[in-house]
Amino acid sequence: MNTSILPELRARLPRLSRAAARVARLAIARPGEVARMTIGEIAQAAEVSEPTVIRFCRSLGHAGWPDFKVRLAASLMAGVPYVHSSLTPGESVAGLTDKVFDNAVSALLRVRDGLDPAAVESAIGLLTQARRIEFYGVGNSGIVAADAQHKFFRFDLAVAAYADSHVQSMAASLLGPADVLVAISHSGRSRELLESAALARANGCPLIAITASGTPLAELATLPLTADTQEDTALYSPMISRLAHLAIIDVLALGVALRRGDQASRVLEKTKKSLIGKRRP
Repeated sequence: MNTSILPELRARLPRLSRAAARVARLAIARPGEVARMTIGEIAQAAEVSEPTVIRFCRSLGHAGWPDFKVRLAASLMAGVPYVHSSLTPGESVAGLTDKVFDNAVSALLRVRDGLDPAAVESAIGLLTQARRIEFYGVGNSGIVAADAQHKFFRFDLAVAAYADSHVQSMAASLLGPADVLVAISHSGRSRELLESAALARANGCPLIAITASGTPLAELATLPLTADTQEDTALYSPMISRLAHLAIIDVLALGVALRRGDQASRVLEKTKKSLIGKRRP
């Protein structure tokens, strides 16, 4: 769905009052600045009153100026070009920084909007009840798997992360219906990872896949949590997909913590106390 409000503003311009049109033209001409303005600043810049700004927002179906700003900001992020197609050889450091961060924010919002809440809830339920949880990833996805292990073991759960394909095969052969395997792969086509995941599935182990939609790994999974990002992984190390996968892991970890309630709080408090002596005052 196209969430951009800018085409709507252009289409409505002829039907707006003279004062409201000033606000609309300002938003169209300087959307980035307008999205950061207060209602007083926008009224001054458009040379209208604050009530005029509020009426303008409500005419578009928004509750007020803050609601309109959120929609405008989302429009800008939805239209951000993907970083590798927009960088130029002579790119300035400022331009490079802006494009990398804009691209990351835009991709994360797309992944968030594309996640199936029911699938996420089911995944949290499986992880909360699991006898043992294992995270598999190869290459960059192995880093995400290690991050997941670091987060989940603090809940006093039996957790392991494996990035070596031989170890993955041996470990997968020992998993069963009471366990959960989380396989992480942007491409979803790693032969070794698919073989290990298939071993676990053959033993009745639930498989949560963090991958792109339509991949062999997604089709094999009990619960696919899809993260569709566009980046040229043939030439570049996958950056955006890794960020998206890390965010999904955070959602799952926090979901498990909430399900475990006071038990998780007590365990986390113990791990925090164990680190007190590791930091200098």
